[in-house]
Amino acid sequence: MNVPFADLNLQYHTIKDEIDQAIASVIRDSAFIRGPYVDAFEQEFAEAVGVSHCVSCANGTDALYIAMRALGIAAGAEVITTAHSWISTSSMITHSGANVVFCDTDARTFTIDPAAIENAITPQTVGIIPVHLYGQPADMDAIMAIARKHKLWVLEDCAQAHLARYKGQQVGTFGEAATFSFYPGKNLGAMGDAGAIVTNDAALATRMAKIARHGGLTKHQHEVEGINSRLDGLQAAILSVKLRHLSAWTNARRAAAAIYDAGLSQIQNLTIPYLAAEREHVYHLYTVQHPRRDELARHLNANGVQTAVNYPTALPFLQSYKRLGLRPEEFPNAHRHQSRILSLPMFSEITTAQQSVVIDLVATFGPS
Repeated sequence: MNVPFADLNLQYHTIKDEIDQAIASVIRDSAFIRGPYVDAFEQEFAEAVGVSHCVSCANGTDALYIAMRALGIAAGAEVITTAHSWISTSSMITHSGANVVFCDTDARTFTIDPAAIENAITPQTVGIIPVHLYGQPADMDAIMAIARKHKLWVLEDCAQAHLARYKGQQVGTFGEAATFSFYPGKNLGAMGDAGAIVTNDAALATRMAKIARHGGLTKHQHEVEGINSRLDGLQAAILSVKLRHLSAWTNARRAAAAIYDAGLSQIQNLTIPYLAAEREHVYHLYTVQHPRRDELARHLNANGVQTAVNYPTALPFLQSYKRLGLRPEEFPNAHRHQSRILSLPMFSEITTAQQSVVIDLVATFGPS
């Protein structure tokens, strides 16, 4: 039996009639740019997250850039973020005009280490971007306490954490704003690129919307120099359909994670995902650790199981950041994890039979 890493075609066929009808409606109404389908999704997603405002945009990378532009970063400012994430998190700090400052991660959760944040703060620090990596919330109590102490803004990167909760509170509702990606493989994924920023700050939402729409909310009235970053009507309609299923899909991911946990927890040299107390993981990725990661991946792939490494090089060690002169000993956890992490197949439609194949293959890989 072959086990895909994810199966977007299968997901489509489970809700095919709803998706096809939504697409047909947009085409019928020629509502391709902005319009009622985008307005509806923004309202629906804001309600789902539990915030007052949602500003949609073209993708999750733009969402980070737009949010930081709207927060008013000055040249020479520093923004702190995690050493373990996709490059959008850090590169948009640079593109917004600030200097990126990396922090090491917690040894068990892969999320940013609050103690490292405290140590990284300087007089130039203006904000913190925690990433709820793989679907597990970062330690938001500690992060928000640090932010309040030093008068810093917090921008949550929720690209992998739709509906995740920390101590009962949904991620995306702690800081000044939060960004989401709707890349097709995400827990809530479009059929193309799409993104959004959410906030409870009405003035900030207005500034973000202006930046995303060429600098103004009314055509030909450009109050600032903005960019062209719009969620199109087709993707908005698709996302509205999928949003109705997101809670059930999230529960299915958690059930699949529990099956993996039970089947993999006793395998020698394998470390299953650690779930921190009072955090509701949504398992965008089910990422294990193994000292012979590459060999394990080849073993699984040779037997029909697709895997991925998210991410093979921690951000401080990418060629992009060679200019910073950062060393592995400054980020011991992120450096150690980059050679050990392996993401196993995880999607809401995965079957117990498929998971049994994965578990059996991992078990037969051998301890040495």
